[in-house]
Amino acid sequence: MEPSRQRVWVGIDAGKAHHWATVVDDTGTTLWSSKIANDENSILDALVEILALADEAVWGIDICGTASALLLALLAAHGQQPLYVPGRTVNRMAGAYRGEAKTDARDAYVIAETVRHRCDFAPIDVPAETVRSLAVLTGYRNDLTADRVRAVNRLRDALCSIFPALERAFDYSGAKGPLVLLTGFQTPRALRKIGRARLGTWLRKRGVRSAESIADKAMEAAASQRTQVPGEAVTASIVADLARQVLDLDDRLKDTEKQIREVFRELDAAKIIESVPGFGPVLGAEFIAAAGDLTAYRDAGHLASAAGLVPVARDSGRRTGNLHRPKRYNRALRRVFFMSALSALKVEGPSREFYQKKRGEGLKHVQAVIALARRRVSVLWALLRDGRVFTPVPPVPLAA
Repeated sequence: MEPSRQRVWVGIDAGKAHHWATVVDDTGTTLWSSKIANDENSILDALVEILALADEAVWGIDICGTASALLLALLAAHGQQPLYVPGRTVNRMAGAYRGEAKTDARDAYVIAETVRHRCDFAPIDVPAETVRSLAVLTGYRNDLTADRVRAVNRLRDALCSIFPALERAFDYSGAKGPLVLLTGFQTPRALRKIGRARLGTWLRKRGVRSAESIADKAMEAAASQRTQVPGEAVTASIVADLARQVLDLDDRLKDTEKQIREVFRELDAAKIIESVPGFGPVLGAEFIAAAGDLTAYRDAGHLASAAGLVPVARDSGRRTGNLHRPKRYNRALRRVFFMSALSALKVEGPSREFYQKKRGEGLKHVQAVIALARRRVSVLWALLRDGRVFTPVPPVPLAA
């Protein structure tokens, strides 16, 4: 089939089970609109039909996550460069067209019309294997961390209902020994039955550090309660199960972090990123996963803007200099620089000096940290651009 047009615009409303694609011409007339199952054969068949409509196709898509991963990979394999149209933009543009219906077909049409009228959307590049691996690993680590926090909170709540003294005695979120204790003993009666000496031996056999100290605190808590609470047996079994879950999550987190370090240090930029105070392999991996290809950013200011560290002007009439925090930015990228700034404050160096300087100028703590995060964007950008590691003393400029 010979193409009859020079260019068409394709809008794709992506989903998990299926996508909806709509093709419009330069007048906004719909040429092709259909549901596409999210599998390779269906996408390839639709790709053939769409590419046959014109010499060139401009693609717009509203999701660049896991639901559209296969679609984006197939588009890249066929030399097509999709553009990312944020959902907020699609929602606002929908009000410019007739009707109030909300359907996949209408959303796809709005996306197609939006990319037809605007040429400033960011292209979506299929990430390299290492970048994609880091994104998957860091996302999995974040899920494990969230699961661990939930499990610890449930454990403390259940333990407090039957044995408040033991719940207060230990920090179950940061120590392994108390969790090991709960896998075997959860009630005052069980602790008094085993005794202090045998409890210390039981803990030592399971590799618990400071077993005697933990045993002393546990027995002290057991001596303070003689009453058996209703539902104690069932709750105790739940506490033991939750303690085992937290220990298992700790092992999985260690394995995942080890894998992240191995993959991250395969990158040439890993040594440079880790040399910056406040950046470790995990946070560096999150930076690579969030930022992607740094060539997509023109300069350090563009990268800082993407991270939401550059204020946005809201001037009107005589009101000028009215700066506000941006609403549209990469949350993951902002978190990376904010957390790295907080970590850098713990050690002496230029970061702490800059923070103290901003506090001396009257900025509050959060404002000073954001200012430090913005400065660190420029520093990291310069290091990656020049291919050198961080040094506390700036390099001496050489004559041209």
